[in-house]
Amino acid sequence: MVFSSILFLWVLLPVVLAAYYLPQFCGKAGSCLKFQNFILVVFSLFFYAWGEPRYILLMLLSVLINYSFGLLIERKQQKLLMLVICVAANLLILGYFKYFNFFVEIWNGLAGSTVQLSVRTAALPIGISFYTFQALSYVVDVYRKENRAQKNFLHMMLYISFFPQLIAGPIVKYHDIEQQIENRKTTLSGFSYGIKRFIMGLGKKVILANTFAEVVDLVFTDHPMNASRLLLWGTAVLYMLQIYFDFSGYSDMAVGLGRMFGFSFQENFLLPYTAVSIRDFWRKWHVSLSSWFREYVYIPLGGNRKGTARTYINLIIVFFLTGIWHGAGWTFILWGFYHGFFNILERCFLGKWMGKGKWKILERGYTLFVVLIGWVIFRAPDFSYALDYIRYMFVPHESVLRIERFFDTKLILYMVIAILGSGMIQSMLKRKKIRIAGDSGISLVGMAGYMAVLWISLMLLVNDTYNPFIYFRF
Repeated sequence: MVFSSILFLWVLLPVVLAAYYLPQFCGKAGSCLKFQNFILVVFSLFFYAWGEPRYILLMLLSVLINYSFGLLIERKQQKLLMLVICVAANLLILGYFKYFNFFVEIWNGLAGSTVQLSVRTAALPIGISFYTFQALSYVVDVYRKENRAQKNFLHMMLYISFFPQLIAGPIVKYHDIEQQIENRKTTLSGFSYGIKRFIMGLGKKVILANTFAEVVDLVFTDHPMNASRLLLWGTAVLYMLQIYFDFSGYSDMAVGLGRMFGFSFQENFLLPYTAVSIRDFWRKWHVSLSSWFREYVYIPLGGNRKGTARTYINLIIVFFLTGIWHGAGWTFILWGFYHGFFNILERCFLGKWMGKGKWKILERGYTLFVVLIGWVIFRAPDFSYALDYIRYMFVPHESVLRIERFFDTKLILYMVIAILGSGMIQSMLKRKKIRIAGDSGISLVGMAGYMAVLWISLMLLVNDTYNPFIYFRF
């Protein structure tokens, strides 16, 4: 089940909100919160089990492992050994379900016809990368004594299984949410903000991202040699917009849902296409993942404290892991190394001339170009396709697929809206000190805008519009 579905919007969400707020009149605040946490756990398990019921057992196993080892790490003397075993167990589960086929293909390619292994045919458990990383942050925080081990199993269940951020993030670190699980308040202004933020995310996903996805998927089913250079460039820009509005839209919905239940999640996207360098881009793109790798991989490896060469090695490791986290394939690994290369390049010498405000247009142009080519690699089905796509973006060639066939007036209008909404509009409103979906009240014009976005989104979903879910691979 996904947020941008009629079943969720018209059935599950109203039911869970009604069940959650009904106990407000139950008496003591403490007992009321306990019941509300129970309601959230039950609905979260139902939400996850809807698509693939058997994999709920896998998530419950993850909860049990990390809950048990959290207690062992806090109580036992061999804390490091307990941590290593727990981390290994988490990574083995993730590795088997997400990367087994990838390694089998590598093995079969190297072994030839001598010893061939069979691939798994089962689907990837949805959100396994997200909830595994959340679980890892918990046990590491307990080991570091940044928080106490959670002794309430229901609270641990809620932390890992909470449905707003379960299958597409943001990745919530335990020390950021521990107090909210045990003691939080829901307010009318917070609930109102949550609704506005959810509608904004729904519109980004359904109206913009889904429209872009339909054209992108059509073009990427054909060989790039058959498409004109203008179509290849246009489709690359379209995918650049699609993945941003899809991913940030889902994060907006998650943040909005969290606020409806009294939780405050970390912002996951900070207008990344306004970045003035690749390093700046990664401070703004998928912030929860970037901060997770910085806190639990980069800094423990030594960060930039052990010399230049070691810093570059640490960056390569982090971006390799970032790439393979997104998917089991060579294109994801290449995409990770690609971004790691430009991060190192900026540390070597480019950074000396960047970020000083003198060449901001050139800096943004360079950043957008590098990110754009990176998204082509990310979207390509394989390594050779990525190279061919990039080559034919620049090399003149005969083509049968023209841009006029795919890019109509409606799509171009949506692209203009998306480009303006990727930073220009927000920057203008920031200068005027106007917040989109702020905590304060809302004008009649603003209310009409949100209602229009909600109505258009619902009409598109009712009409069974194209609604891909790109997070299955994560």
